[in-house]
Amino acid sequence: MSAAPPGGADAEPHWIWAPGEATANQTVRLRKAFEGGPRPKSATLTVAADNEAVVWLDGTKVLSNNAWDSPSRADVTALGGGRSKVLSVQAKNADGPAGVLVMLDLEYPDGSKKRIVSDGSWKVAPEGTKGTGWATPGFVGAEQWESVVDKGAVGVQPWGKVLDGKAPAAPGATPADEVELADGYAIELLYSVPKEEQGSWVSMTVDPQGRLIVSDQYGKLYRVTPPPVGDDAAEIQIEPIDVETGMAHGLLCAFDSLYVMVNDGGNSGLYRVRDTDGDDQYDVVEKLQSLNGRGEHGPHAMREGADGRLWVIAGNETKLPEGYNKEESAVGNFAEDLLLPRNPDGNGHATGRMAPGGWIGSCTPDGTDWHIHAAGFRNPYDFAVNADGEIFTFDADMEWDTGTPWYRPTRLNHAVRGGEFGWRFGTGKWPEYYADSVGSVVDLGLGSPTGVEFAAGTHFPNQDALFLADWTHGRVFEVTMTPRGASYDATFRTFLSGRPLPVTDLSANSHDGALYMTTGGRRTQSGLYRIRYTGDAAPSLPAPDATAEVARRTRHMLERGMTGEPVALDALWPHLGSRDRAIRYAARVALERHPVADWKDEFAHESRPNAVIQAAVAVARVGDQADRSLMLDKLDALNFKRLTTEQILDALRAYQLAFIRLGGHPSDAHAETLAAKLVAITPSPEEAVNREAVRLLTYLATSEPIPPSARGVVTLAMDRLRVASTQADQMFYPFMLRNLTGRPVLWSGSQYETFFGWLNLAETTYRGGNSFKKFVAQIRKDAVDKLPEGAKTKLADVITAPAPPEDAIAATTRQFVANWQTADFGDPNTQMDDRDLESGRQAYLAVKCAQCHRFDGEGGSTGPDLTGVGGRFDARYLLEAILEPSKVVSDQYKSELVLTDEGQVYNGRVTAEEETHITVRTDPFGGATVDVPLDSIIERAPSETSEMPNELVSTLEKSEILDLIAYLRAGAPATTEQGSSEPSR
Repeated sequence: MSAAPPGGADAEPHWIWAPGEATANQTVRLRKAFEGGPRPKSATLTVAADNEAVVWLDGTKVLSNNAWDSPSRADVTALGGGRSKVLSVQAKNADGPAGVLVMLDLEYPDGSKKRIVSDGSWKVAPEGTKGTGWATPGFVGAEQWESVVDKGAVGVQPWGKVLDGKAPAAPGATPADEVELADGYAIELLYSVPKEEQGSWVSMTVDPQGRLIVSDQYGKLYRVTPPPVGDDAAEIQIEPIDVETGMAHGLLCAFDSLYVMVNDGGNSGLYRVRDTDGDDQYDVVEKLQSLNGRGEHGPHAMREGADGRLWVIAGNETKLPEGYNKEESAVGNFAEDLLLPRNPDGNGHATGRMAPGGWIGSCTPDGTDWHIHAAGFRNPYDFAVNADGEIFTFDADMEWDTGTPWYRPTRLNHAVRGGEFGWRFGTGKWPEYYADSVGSVVDLGLGSPTGVEFAAGTHFPNQDALFLADWTHGRVFEVTMTPRGASYDATFRTFLSGRPLPVTDLSANSHDGALYMTTGGRRTQSGLYRIRYTGDAAPSLPAPDATAEVARRTRHMLERGMTGEPVALDALWPHLGSRDRAIRYAARVALERHPVADWKDEFAHESRPNAVIQAAVAVARVGDQADRSLMLDKLDALNFKRLTTEQILDALRAYQLAFIRLGGHPSDAHAETLAAKLVAITPSPEEAVNREAVRLLTYLATSEPIPPSARGVVTLAMDRLRVASTQADQMFYPFMLRNLTGRPVLWSGSQYETFFGWLNLAETTYRGGNSFKKFVAQIRKDAVDKLPEGAKTKLADVITAPAPPEDAIAATTRQFVANWQTADFGDPNTQMDDRDLESGRQAYLAVKCAQCHRFDGEGGSTGPDLTGVGGRFDARYLLEAILEPSKVVSDQYKSELVLTDEGQVYNGRVTAEEETHITVRTDPFGGATVDVPLDSIIERAPSETSEMPNELVSTLEKSEILDLIAYLRAGAPATTEQGSSEPSR
């Protein structure tokens, strides 16, 4: 191998990686051969990795790093001499951006210096390369290695100047020059909010004069007058609004009023604030509508509608408004609609929260006459309306579900009228392809959705661009939508990102053409930013798409029939057969306004597959048991071999609804007909078809007698388990088969052993969200409970759940050091350089963080996932969270106080609610629970005390606590396409 010439003493290292797009969990091997020299006077090796790297010098392991923003250094003088040298790196990317930065500084006795750096001359091993010896100078296989991709010199974003010394940072919002922004735009930090005086800002609106109204999550409202664009001498003006309201998750200036959506326990609801005497000061507050919703999953943003109504969005902890107008509501007839029993979340999240979940509705400007527009969301915080009058929102499933088959990525939803989006608690979430639900426009990975805003009103060139804020990963997406029939397709990019940058809201201001952005939430540091377009392109909208406009008009015609006067049957019926999912969905919902008797004969004579399936869904939803025979006959007559994948999935969902809503198991003849059809279409190259076929076959196999064609369901599921390419696909099949372990006639050979063996593998090896292993444990429990006693004895060894990882339960011999207080540490942000990350890891294990928290996919699930905390919290905030855990407790982690008629008070998390009792977890470490009979409970109230002990780190030295914080902050990349959890303490 020819040695590359050494770099100069001032050469800049570059970030490098393998060619192609970086992927999650990707591992690469990198190598640089170079000419050596005499033994150096000194040799220092520096490395930074996004996310992990191990470095060898001439085959000797010398250094590792797992924090791109905290480079590791090692003295390698003893290995610095020799004629032929080689630096070798094995690096791993957790997710998102990936790169490695290497710098070897050599100084010789004669005073000369040279520097070997990572750059485009390095080589990377082909994917899948195995074997040893590759890190040694004599390795002969490197000739076949290819060149790395050079991602830019040190200082390039998203990593920044990681090798520079860091000056002590004053408390404040992230500076604008540390925010990475799309080309052609500029960002200003207008105001760093004094947290102790003005709190943490989470919502914002623009008033008629172009000023901003903002709200502290836990306090007052403020009016902000931004300085004119380009006037550096002008100062921002902040004034408190002297009215008795605040704590707003939504603000809107409309109809000569300021509307405030309050999230404050019993005070939650819609308020109107007005200036009654014309002095430019708000002076009157009135509550228009109480809303039974709370905290971060309560009622949120508002918009002014072109229809003269006030539009509202709410999370899944918000009940529908009392007395809402059902006749004028486009969505109704709610049910869970699950074919097989579900399991609740193992940590109790949203257990018992039934359909419809989160919703979008509207009311008159005086807060009356509520209509429900769409439902089935989890917790969308904001929504926006495009130039076509279409509504879009940004929603996410619970990140604890990641790694499971029911988890759906964070997504942009087109909130069509009458839309059902399928959120159900626990394992009950509907797949996005269900015929009775509306899918997403585009999935964006993991995140915590907050503000949503179109560019309309700004001076941005694409007025139809949609901006979506992700609180968890400190970024804003720019989404570009393209009409697709009566709905839309979309692409997206990261428009801006920072570290930390917990974005809460976005507002377009037509007065100065800028987009305003707030950061903050949960008492984190807030900032107010202004983003301007600096290019020459004029604002414009995409050219109209005439075909799409016709399709949307058709959908709107059908949607009008969802309320008021129904659309005539002869007008809507042809659209049941549409190839456009949005149109046939609207036609089916409009059809449900008509009695089945009025169109039953039309259904009987229908032959178009789409129309048959959509009408069958309508029969299931609004018909009665007497209608089921015709419905099943029509579905049975479909020739699955001639259907598209979409049609097959729609038909299988129609069968499910027939059994769910119209009387349970079918007749023996219908059951066998369906089972034979299912067997005939499996295995399918479309995993969704395999899943739904196994779901239905499992259901049929729980009946007596078992349809002959359903007797092979265990073998089919086991075959799919063996070949499934993803963890989620694998998990689906044991989740189904847990319903059948009590039917030995269906199992043969070693299938029981394979089933429980997979559970053991998943529990010890697989990674997922906070609830992943508890879901696996629930599957195991369900399966064991149904096993015959003889089988339990025979399978005892393989049934037993594996022990937790050793480091998660290891005892410690440490003793009390101090009851640490925040003031003992000064400013921890100035003490993060050159921390000992291994010491931090050991501290993490010593105080048993892993018993309650997940970190990098491992650990317990009592508390929040800590993997991404470095992307949104600074060191000061993390120190407060550790030392003062009850200062801020997120809704999803709050405990309850339960008082019984015997005077017993239980303080803990309610993890299950049954018909006769609730289950309270009283010990987050040991997981101890108690069942409290419902008829014994006198009172239940939220507890303001965190489950996390105040003195958890009292056995650690001060330096170890700082190392622990550095270790936690090093655990996530600056921006990721997929990452960790929704933030909370």
